[in-house]
Amino acid sequence: MAGVTAYRDVWQGDGQGEGRGAPLVFIHGVGLCKEVWEPQIAAFAGTRRVIVYDMLGHGASGLEAVDGGLDAFVAQLARLLDDLGIDAADIVGHSMGALVALGFAVAHPERVRRLVALNAVYDRTDEQRTAVLARAAEIDRVGPHSAADRALGRWFGDAPAPDLVPKVEMVRDWLENADPVGYARAYRIFASGDRAHVGRLATLTMPVLYLTGDLDLNSSPAMSRRMAMETPNGHALSLSDERHMMALVSPDRVNAVLRDFLDAAAV
Repeated sequence: MAGVTAYRDVWQGDGQGEGRGAPLVFIHGVGLCKEVWEPQIAAFAGTRRVIVYDMLGHGASGLEAVDGGLDAFVAQLARLLDDLGIDAADIVGHSMGALVALGFAVAHPERVRRLVALNAVYDRTDEQRTAVLARAAEIDRVGPHSAADRALGRWFGDAPAPDLVPKVEMVRDWLENADPVGYARAYRIFASGDRAHVGRLATLTMPVLYLTGDLDLNSSPAMSRRMAMETPNGHALSLSDERHMMALVSPDRVNAVLRDFLDAAAV
């Protein structure tokens, strides 16, 4: 149904009420769903109120009749926090979710305590932009199913280890069964949105961590370093031997970095 956001609001600590830390919101990337954050829910819900949700046109969330661009996804997050009575939160966004998180921080800085832009894209090269726009056009023509194999290759590598195969197949299932209109719309925004925050990061005053993997060529360490340089309280970190889906592939490693950053004293 249009306008309906599917979400989970999880707190597994002792006693009643919210977690000891600030509410923690996770935003997934294109073609995925809130279930991709299961390792993070397990890691953080004991001490935090953890919110995961499906972006517009993904999972069980509705798709608005009119394409409102990235602003519509930012507005979705604002509505969700309003509905949950959350004034401010720590926010972690992956890939397109990072674009949404940064857009929300620019529009509503008072509502973001700390932000992690995970495997984020920023100001692609001409070659990168041509390639991603071509993928968006193909998805528009034939739907998400045909793009799944190449996406999985970029995200997990061409020969993932045997123990990763169940995770690869889980992600394949999400991609191949994604709502074709929702996926295509979101991918167009993702493909054309790499410059959405150029010139805007300097307005952010909260601590921001730009976290990616050394092997993530399309959300590269160079992009993260540049974003951090343009953000007054920005920090960049690249994890060795990690790719685009590192939060799912190596959750213990990624969660340790997230915990150190999110729980740090104010800087």
